[in-house]
Amino acid sequence: QVQLVESGGGLVQPGGSLRLSCAASKTIFRSYDMGWYRQAPGKQRELVALITTSGKTNYAESVKGRFTISRDNAKNTVNLQMNSLKPEDTAVYYCYSRSPVSTTNYWGRGTQVTVSS
Repeated sequence: QVQLVESGGGLVQPGGSLRLSCAASKTIFRSYDMGWYRQAPGKQRELVALITTSGKTNYAESVKGRFTISRDNAKNTVNLQMNSLKPEDTAVYYCYSRSPVSTTNYWGRGTQVTVSS
């Protein structure tokens, strides 16, 4: 069974920073593109950032310049560094992995990020 385990969510003030991490199995991590989605109350789930197996990145316009996604190959984790957080970044953040050669994808259970004073 594939597991994606997120960590690092929490409550932060506007302008603050948080770092999310997602641990995956070695097989998945080495072969799949990895990313983060988020879903705010009453809104659709949206892509935040994606990083391919080759290291190419893609970001939502709303987070460009503030968020950075990276892969830690030694730990089989994907990280999302979130800076200059805004209240509109409040959402449940989900780790995501997708096969670059098929329609197979996997989801983590999600971690809550709340930006509030």
